[in-house]
Amino acid sequence: MPNYLLEVGVEELPADFVQVAIAQWQTRIPQSLQTEFLTPEAVEVYGTPRRLAVLIKGIPAQQADREEEIKGPPASAAFKDGQPTKAAEGFARKQGVAVEDLEVRDTDKGEFVFVQKKIQGRVATEILQELSPQWITGLEGKRFMRWGDGDLRFPRPIRWLVALFDEEILPLELVNGSETIKSDRISAGHRILHPEPVTIDHASAYLESLRAAYVEADFEVRKQKITEGIKAAAQELSGVAEIYPDLLAEVVNLVEYPTAVIGTFESEFLSLPTEVITTVMVTHQRYFPVKKAEDHHNTLLPNFITISNGDPSKKEIIAEGNARVIRARLADAQFFYKADCDEHLETYLPQLETVTFQEELGTMRDKVDRIIEVANTIAEQLNVDEQQRSEIESTALLCKADLVTQMVYEFPELQGVMGEKYALVSGESPTVARGIFEHYLPRTADDIFPETLNGQVVGIADRLDTLVNIFGLGMIPSGSSDPFALRRAANAIINVTWFADLGINLNELIQQGATDFLATHPERESPATALQEFFIQRIRTLLQDEKNIDYDLVNAVLGEEDSEYTERALDDLLDVRDRALFLQEIRNNGKLDAIYETVNRSTRLAVKGDLNTQELAPKELVNPDLFESVSEQAFYDALVELLPQTQSAQADRNYQLLVDGLAKIAPTVSNFFDGETSVLVMAEDEKIKRNRLNLLGLLRNHARVLADFGAIVKS
Repeated sequence: MPNYLLEVGVEELPADFVQVAIAQWQTRIPQSLQTEFLTPEAVEVYGTPRRLAVLIKGIPAQQADREEEIKGPPASAAFKDGQPTKAAEGFARKQGVAVEDLEVRDTDKGEFVFVQKKIQGRVATEILQELSPQWITGLEGKRFMRWGDGDLRFPRPIRWLVALFDEEILPLELVNGSETIKSDRISAGHRILHPEPVTIDHASAYLESLRAAYVEADFEVRKQKITEGIKAAAQELSGVAEIYPDLLAEVVNLVEYPTAVIGTFESEFLSLPTEVITTVMVTHQRYFPVKKAEDHHNTLLPNFITISNGDPSKKEIIAEGNARVIRARLADAQFFYKADCDEHLETYLPQLETVTFQEELGTMRDKVDRIIEVANTIAEQLNVDEQQRSEIESTALLCKADLVTQMVYEFPELQGVMGEKYALVSGESPTVARGIFEHYLPRTADDIFPETLNGQVVGIADRLDTLVNIFGLGMIPSGSSDPFALRRAANAIINVTWFADLGINLNELIQQGATDFLATHPERESPATALQEFFIQRIRTLLQDEKNIDYDLVNAVLGEEDSEYTERALDDLLDVRDRALFLQEIRNNGKLDAIYETVNRSTRLAVKGDLNTQELAPKELVNPDLFESVSEQAFYDALVELLPQTQSAQADRNYQLLVDGLAKIAPTVSNFFDGETSVLVMAEDEKIKRNRLNLLGLLRNHARVLADFGAIVKS
């Protein structure tokens, strides 16, 4: 079967777009071919800074003929007194068939007219001529641009098109104002190593033709060559290269013919903090740092590895040019570091008054004051000792001071990192210094969590201050818009609490924060309710996506529009996590099934009564004198026996004890419903009915200590 090649030649694309475009084509092109009844043997997508390409291998030359059933108008509208109406004639004409070919069939919605239509398969080239421009113009991404006098939009100007169906050119056109880009078999080689045009004789010869012109179009092959080159270069230095995945992915899409080049800088710069050197290398210069081999201290060597897209024979010139750049950057960093270290970290606090946090919320110094207040409240909730409280207060006071240092001004990604370094230089304790860095953790979904208590508390306080105040201003995230990263902040608060097992009352913190906000913004509405709902959504998402809890079990612990469960979740984040994990565990081991029917049946009937959901003690709510059956007495006695188990489960969060008690009572409740001495719950006598409903309500309430069983779907 034939092969089809489409290549879009462009001026240098942004590295991030190359990977995005490859991923989009890998998904969309097979889908669009399948929609057109063309199933190829393989779809291979390639990309470099100067081109995007797809090679479709083994594509059928033509669609197979097929029959398609098409539904028309209702039979009542298509035929009157057995004669076709204009509706029937119009439908037949549109489908290219005679009225006599129409069939009337019965459906769920009544009788309708159908036609069985035979569709002749179209040739693949005709379909590819329609799809190819759509694949190009359908790409999505950032920073799209127009060029020339046309309206065509792409991240960079399109300069050529290659479209080959085997060895034949498939005619394509992209019109951009007065310019028309027509397809051909002429591509371009490496800009420096092969400036001459490249002729592609056959679609299947694409990769080999470009390789002969010093272009590796296959992303994975390029990535492998770069990785091998970096490792080999590091071995020359008797070191080990630090290959960051994000940097590697970016570099792969910056070059077409990669060459690993070793560069050197002066050893005196190694006196800078390692994080400063690696930030200069990785973030600003896209170099790979090299560390001493088998060195547990991760000691850097005065070398770097860069990936060149130039002439390999000029490696020494390339290395020296890159070395001059990094020397200048490191010299600047060295100056900033020395100047910053001359001052105690606390002396930078007044400068925070010159940095605006948010126009209506004041300066970063104002924010620090609020962080201190929230952190102290959290410390009180946790009942920490005096030393821990002192460390928390010091961390909160200094947590943003490094923002106004020269180093962080020049390298913003080092905030927190430099705060720790400067705190140590200023004589602060290692715990406080570490907490300053850790209060930013986790910075991403895959990041580590803070280990120090002060880092955990101050990090929660910082994020909660942002959430309360931004919500107070009405800037609530909607859709994909979240400029203040509030979803990430809420996720971090929950995850840090879970990671460190912090017994905080989030509901109390939200209420206090809302009160403080209204004290300075009396014209605004309280953000408490909106923030509570926001956190419940975040808890729900994290339980399902990160803890792998079934959706109905998450509903059971958070309640479905049940304020008791909402408040309980926010009052105790550890409890809602533990209950969800426990429910998933007993579902997986089958113990949930043993109590599900009993509890759920009781729950459904209990709503017909008026018993408060908080009541647990049967002796105060059930009158044994009204019993008419031994099954009622047995039910009552079982509830009396269950009460201490439930109370113990509440006190110690030992929910296994509660489940064991519910499992034990299950046969008794089943006998109450269906045994030889069963009773009719909805008795005619109101007192007896209410007594029996109270029995069921009490069982429901005991189960509610764990979850709302009404929200659980039967396995």
